[in-house]
Amino acid sequence: MTHRWLLVLFAFLCSGASAQWLNYPAPGTPRTRDGKPNLAAPAPRAPDGKPDLTGVWMHETTTVAEVKRLFGKLFDADITLAPPGMEIGTQHKYAFNILLDFAPGESPLRPETAELMRRRAAASNPAQVCTGVAGIPRADLLSEPIKIVQAPRLTMVLYEVGNLHRQIFTDGRKLPKEFDLPAYLGYSAGHWEDDTLVVETAGFNDKTVLDGMGHPHSDALRMVERYRRRDFGHLDVEMTFDDPKMYTKPFTIKVPHELLPNDDIFEMYCENEKDSVHLGKR
Repeated sequence: MTHRWLLVLFAFLCSGASAQWLNYPAPGTPRTRDGKPNLAAPAPRAPDGKPDLTGVWMHETTTVAEVKRLFGKLFDADITLAPPGMEIGTQHKYAFNILLDFAPGESPLRPETAELMRRRAAASNPAQVCTGVAGIPRADLLSEPIKIVQAPRLTMVLYEVGNLHRQIFTDGRKLPKEFDLPAYLGYSAGHWEDDTLVVETAGFNDKTVLDGMGHPHSDALRMVERYRRRDFGHLDVEMTFDDPKMYTKPFTIKVPHELLPNDDIFEMYCENEKDSVHLGKR
């Protein structure tokens, strides 16, 4: 199942645009004496005094050695065959298995959820490439960065994966109790607790999964994220998932990010895909 997912994933994310603004020295970036960005400088502040989260951010990556330690030989073929830019070692460990931290026998996965995963894996078709939405948190755990744009009453999160975007409203609105149009990325409202942006998201449909293992979620999923810019170059992101239909209890992951001060995100699209016609042939 995992190899099928990676095959579909690599085809879906098969092409990025030319690096038009790569290595552009962003104005206002604090620098050390040798001219390099000073990632340890104090976090910038917005006009309202809150930390400014604006920037291009990349999650910490899980090395090839760590992937082998965590998953054994499961990804050996992918370590050899993954296309440039999507090599094993450029993802976060939770992109593979969001429940990785749970010891055997302690997983919050409900038995009926495990059965749903089994049925979906048996029915999956590796020829279905260039389809589907990565969803969250997967779009922020793969091989590509994200971009945060912070404004006084609205913060945008732009994902290079699939050209996805989210709106986080910080104008005081609350999430509704019911959602007329469930969405792939849900609906988000945020507020500040001291220097931490707390984001509540709900109103998801059930058409995406949380990770490469296929852990599902239902339309009852509620997610709480906490964003704290530790200094100029480091962003701590904590995500808590609460889906009583699929899991027996909420669970939390922590994903540190590092600023890419001279980079940007680019278009990503699936074009010139030539493998699907050969899949399934003997």
